[in-house]
Amino acid sequence: MGTTNYVSLSLATALQRSLDMAAHNMANASTAGFKTSHPVLEAVDPTNSGSPTEAINYVQDKGIYIDPSQGSMVATGNTFDIAVSGDAWLGYESPDGGVAYGRDGRLTLNNEGQLVTTGGSPIVDVSGTPLTIPQEAGTSVSIAIDGTVSDQNGGLIGQIGMFDVGNPSLLEPIGNGLFGAPNGVNPGPTTTSTIAQGYIEQSNVQPVVEMIHLMDIQRSYERAVKLMNNENELTKQAIERLGRVV
Repeated sequence: MGTTNYVSLSLATALQRSLDMAAHNMANASTAGFKTSHPVLEAVDPTNSGSPTEAINYVQDKGIYIDPSQGSMVATGNTFDIAVSGDAWLGYESPDGGVAYGRDGRLTLNNEGQLVTTGGSPIVDVSGTPLTIPQEAGTSVSIAIDGTVSDQNGGLIGQIGMFDVGNPSLLEPIGNGLFGAPNGVNPGPTTTSTIAQGYIEQSNVQPVVEMIHLMDIQRSYERAVKLMNNENELTKQAIERLGRVV
């Protein structure tokens, strides 16, 4: 396989990943708190020639970029629905017992009285412990802008945790709109954001932009495949001519 084919193959592989992520973004355009993600691609010269005219640049997938921009807030009037305004992330109990992070504020009570997402993940307080609403409090609770949860008599129940994750692109998706923090990343409580009760944050996906992005990726992928086919055809013709000479 020639150099042209290797370069085109690296591009096609990267574009396939871009296509998958763009489709994933589109599929979650109506998912509350969803954040758009895109691959980070980089041109790499394995020869380290240092010459812009002699370098052979391959496309390398370097990771994921998460767009943390705020989605629009929509009023629902539901007691347990919450939306974060600011850069903070909500904390949830992950399947392995640790803490995962996200922005999905569509909450309800499970059979144990815990505040959970529609996917069943318990939301945690500032200490990382699942927040439980006493049975006698029912649905007559208030949630202050700092996440403090009180019953109808003003009694303190707990405080919903808001966490500073630093660089969101370091988080690793684990499903159901949740992200895990890799080793070395230790999100901590923050007071720089606020919570609005009776609201949810919509996805920050812009469907029209993503649709245009999908079309651009598809065209680029087709060009990369066509370039490989052209290179293969030239190689085939060269072999046939050499065979005739012999």
